[in-house]
Amino acid sequence: MAQSGSNPVGIDNTFRRKFNREEYLERARERQQQEEEAHLKPKGKAPPVQRKPLKHRDYEVDLESRLGKTQVVTPIAPLSQQAGYYCAVCECVVKDSANYLDHINGKKHQRALGMSMRVERASLEQVQDRFEKLKKQKVAGSFSEQDLDERILKQQQEEEERKRQRRERKKEKKKERAAEEELEIDHDVAAMMGFGGFRSSKK
Repeated sequence: MAQSGSNPVGIDNTFRRKFNREEYLERARERQQQEEEAHLKPKGKAPPVQRKPLKHRDYEVDLESRLGKTQVVTPIAPLSQQAGYYCAVCECVVKDSANYLDHINGKKHQRALGMSMRVERASLEQVQDRFEKLKKQKVAGSFSEQDLDERILKQQQEEEERKRQRRERKKEKKKERAAEEELEIDHDVAAMMGFGGFRSSKK
């Protein structure tokens, strides 16, 4: 008598997956053909972006407006109100002035402004025009060595005046300290001699 649960003889019970070799070879050939076609086709690259050459900055970089000021910083505050220097173009905060200058002169910031890191080559006419403008400015200003001497003399006088005022303030402070020390000594001497206080003993 056959045991219950046993398989009859001749039935495949290995449960191995059977592969159709021809089908997979056909799929491999199709995939290889598609890859070759894709490789031969010219890639649809977008035309390179034409950026303007670097330009001279026409505004003053503000590094000192918040110098010496205190500010309450919260983690939920917007970026523009956090501690450090905020770049509105790149929407980032830089912690100190040196790094901020590096950032605004750097590649990422200039690209965001639409400029490349290349400088436009000036023509001969542009250089000559620039020289002419500078000559006119020099003549209009009419700056001479005498003006320079006067400026230096004026600065020296101002510096001497500041030093004199500092010396006077120091002398005044010394006098105030000496007067305060004298009063303290007088109180101590009076207390030692029994003149601490003339309060009435009546209650």
